[in-house]
Amino acid sequence: MNKEWGILKAGRYLEEDDIDFEISFYEDVIRESPDHVNALFLLGDAYTKKGLYAKGLEMDLRLANLLPTDPTIRYNLACDYSLLKRSDSCIEALEKAIKFGYRAFKHMDRDPDLEYIRRDARYGELLLRYRKSRARR
Repeated sequence: MNKEWGILKAGRYLEEDDIDFEISFYEDVIRESPDHVNALFLLGDAYTKKGLYAKGLEMDLRLANLLPTDPTIRYNLACDYSLLKRSDSCIEALEKAIKFGYRAFKHMDRDPDLEYIRRDARYGELLLRYRKSRARR
């Protein structure tokens, strides 16, 4: 990554130091308030941007324990697992995300975090299975 330009966020580029600051800030919030949903979400996102995928997964697992049927959290778990090349866990998380209401399929097909899992035949089968069940309704 080009340190001068950093990572694009909300239409602007963040310096690497900005991400480190975010991580430090949200880690402090979590120390004070371990179940702070927004801080867990934002810290997981910052870890992922920094390439700390296992730490991002840890935050998303904590969120899944707090909000077990939230489709976005399940989708984020799938992204974590894909980035970590854990196919079985990724497919399971995607199935739960869909079961709980995740419907941004165009986004799924373009999300760079899911690049690894899209090569797995089960990804296409999962979407096909969902589309067939939806067509029967």
